[in-house]
Amino acid sequence: MACESWMAKLDTYLDGELPESEMRSFDKHVRGCPSCAADALARVQMKRTIQATGKRFGPSAEFRKKMQQSIASKPQRRFHAVWTFATAAVLVLIAGILTSSYLTGRSRQDQALSEIADLHVATLASSSPVDVISTDRHTVKPWFQGKIPFAFNLPELQDSGFSLLGGRMAYLDQTPGAQLIYDIRKHHISVFVFQERLLKLPAGLDEISSAPKKLSFNVETWSQGGLRYFVISDTSAADVDSLAKLFKAAA
Repeated sequence: MACESWMAKLDTYLDGELPESEMRSFDKHVRGCPSCAADALARVQMKRTIQATGKRFGPSAEFRKKMQQSIASKPQRRFHAVWTFATAAVLVLIAGILTSSYLTGRSRQDQALSEIADLHVATLASSSPVDVISTDRHTVKPWFQGKIPFAFNLPELQDSGFSLLGGRMAYLDQTPGAQLIYDIRKHHISVFVFQERLLKLPAGLDEISSAPKKLSFNVETWSQGGLRYFVISDTSAADVDSLAKLFKAAA
């Protein structure tokens, strides 16, 4: 597929509004085209920045006071009508607070996973995806010593179907961590490891089972031994879960 036709539908693809067959076709194209992958990453980051900026503004205290005075100045005709209106208003307010709280929490969770997805996509788009190239875990693990403030274990991959390609440094919330790159049936899988206490992560993150749908990734995350793990890839959820279990056992 020519890059010109890809760019024409890039925003529609990122919003998840293309037919399923075209979504799969673009997924395949972006994995093999560093230029388009970089453009996709830039668009995703721009969309997230615009979304975050739009949530910064709310009614000022002066505006709230003006509205309260306007409501209080209206004549109260019948107590029953006022009580009914007040009860309805309270119910609407409570529903709004609960809905806002849920959406805010979900938005923070999606944002955290989107940042992980951005790191994964950036790695795939890079001309040098790994800093230490080796299939030997005993070579890759020592490379991180002195570069990150924690240690972690890499699993044994014999008869698992996974192969280690290497590793590189990664940063989340300006916190240094490790990124390991694995392969299974020509699919790349990123495993991120960070120090849990240094990250600003939302509550309930362990309950998330998939990355934002617009990025078409499967992801699994958990906390273990003071470390936060993320496993993300466009391969099947079963493959992501299998690699996650190997890391959990190794830890």
